[in-house]
Formats: sequence, structure tokens, C-alpha cells
Amino acid sequence: MAKRLLVTYALWALGGPLGLHHIYLGRDSHALLWMLTLGGFGLGWLWDFWQLPGWVARANDTWAPQHPSPEPPALSPLRFFGQLLVGIYFGLVALLSLSALPSFYLLTLPLAVGLGVHVVSSVGDQTSDLRNTLVAAFLTSPLFYGRALAILPISLTASVTAQQCRRYKAGPPTSETLSARLYHLGLAYLAFTAPLAYCAFSNTAATASYVADAISTVLGWLSFFPSLEQLLLLPYHTWQLLAEGAGFGFSSFQEWEEVYEFVRSFQNEQQQRAYKVLGLQVGAPMEEIHKSYRELVKLWHPDHNRHQVAEAERRFIEVQAAYESLVQPRKPKPT
Repeated sequence: MAKRLLVTYALWALGGPLGLHHIYLGRDSHALLWMLTLGGFGLGWLWDFWQLPGWVARANDTWAPQHPSPEPPALSPLRFFGQLLVGIYFGLVALLSLSALPSFYLLTLPLAVGLGVHVVSSVGDQTSDLRNTLVAAFLTSPLFYGRALAILPISLTASVTAQQCRRYKAGPPTSETLSARLYHLGLAYLAFTAPLAYCAFSNTAATASYVADAISTVLGWLSFFPSLEQLLLLPYHTWQLLAEGAGFGFSSFQEWEEVYEFVRSFQNEQQQRAYKVLGLQVGAPMEEIHKSYRELVKLWHPDHNRHQVAEAERRFIEVQAAYESLVQPRKPKPT
């Protein structure tokens, strides 16, 4: 059935970010990409406006091989950048929702990034080799194991591989019924969004609290012109809001401060006792610490106190521990 340009523009206006016009024209790969990225993050949807007449004309032509030459398609910087960007996007989504899975950096992350790159490489009349793209992603992932930064090199390697393996599609855009196409698109969309939905619903309370605090804070800022003090404290309030949304509220910070004060007071008492064991005043210079340590080690060495071995060993261990507790914090950090 012939495709109408007016209908295509209507679908572009009503559901363009969801790829409705691409589904109408039989461009399922492009439709899936738009569904998962909300119209190419909005920019791709706007760019589609100028491409619709050409796509409609192509959809209405009886399909025939338009590229009989065995030569691969020319390198497209725009397609390569899109592969890299969507690969990173898929990796971030996986990191956000699936990072708790075992072998995440060896299996889940390269799979997500590789699939994102392949979705972009299959847009239009071109495609790439999915197997080679995934192999490149899986081989790169172990080199950056455990690092969130791994998303970038994995996406870059997979994008380069997809560009090297690019080719023209060998058949018509689609030969399936509309219901079958929608079924496959729905499964792909569900596989992408289900982990995100689970992550959001499993943290419903934290998410609701974060959203409510964000709305009230924004409304409070918009209700009056901010003063200089509020502008200076803006980074602090922003951090506090984000921390509370992540489950680290003000009470948690107070608990950590109490723990820190307890540890610091304990360390101070330990240092005072160390100075006392060495017979020095608090804050004595390092030369006196070394001198007192050498004298006490000679004095309480067990070989020199055979008549009171137990007492000598106890004193010798106390001197050694006191000396180490005072010297180690003052050691210069390695450069």
C-alpha cells in the first residue's frame, strides 16, 4: 500500500519521538532506536522533518538492489558518532539498573554496549556484523574490569568494528506483517526498559522522596530572587538533596561525624599514651622520639634482662608499638 506524505508528517508530529513515522514507513531499526532514545534525544526527531519526503518516496518504490556494487558503504562520521553515543547510552542504562549482577563487567556491560552500537549500524539501508561487533566489545571489557569508564572504550572499539564490517542490506526493508513487527519491537523495548523499571520500583520510597524534595526546592527557589547567601550555599543544598535522594540523609551524616569524632579522640589518647611510654612530652620532635626509642630498646631488650624476661618483653613490645604509632603518621607519602 502506498505511503502518504501527509500521514507520515502527522505521525511524526504526534508520535515522532516514539518512531511512529518510521514504523509506518517500514523502517523498524530506526523506529526501535527512536523508541529507546526518545527520538535520538530529541535532536534526531527534529532532523527527521527534512528527511520525510525522501523516505516516503523510497518506501513507495518497488524494492530493487540500489547498490549492486560489492563495495561497502562510504564511511559516515554521523553514523559513527551515533554508534558511539548510543553505545555509551546503553552502557549507562545497564550500569544504572544491572550493575549488581554477577560478571557484570564481563558479560552484561559489553553485551549492552554492543547491542546499542548495532542498533545504530542497522538504521536505513545499511547494517553491520553483529557477531564481530559483540566480539570486539567482549574482548575490550576485561581490560577495564570494574571501572565505569569502561563504557567509553568498549563503545569506541565496537563502533570501529561496526564501521569496518558495514554493508548494504540484501533484501527489502521488511516482509513481515504489521502485528509481527510490532510484537518484535515491543519485545525489544521491554527488554530495554524492564531493568530500569525494576530499579525504579525497588527504590520507590527513595525515588518519591527525591522527586518531592526536588520539586519543593525548585519551587522555593523560584518564589523569590535568590540572595547572595543562597547562591553561595547552592552547591551545599544541591549535594544535600542528592545525598538524601540516594539514602544518605542528614541524620546519616551526623552519625558519620560522631564516628569520626570517636575515632579521632581514640587516636589522640593513643598518641598521648605513646608519648608517655617513651617518656616524652606531647608534640616532641622526631629527633627526641628516635633517641628515646633507641635508649628504651636497649634498656628493655630481653637479652639484657634475663632476670625479668616477662617484664622486659612486655616493656619492649610497648616501646616498639608506641614508636611505630608516632613515626608512621609522620612518614612522607610516596610520590
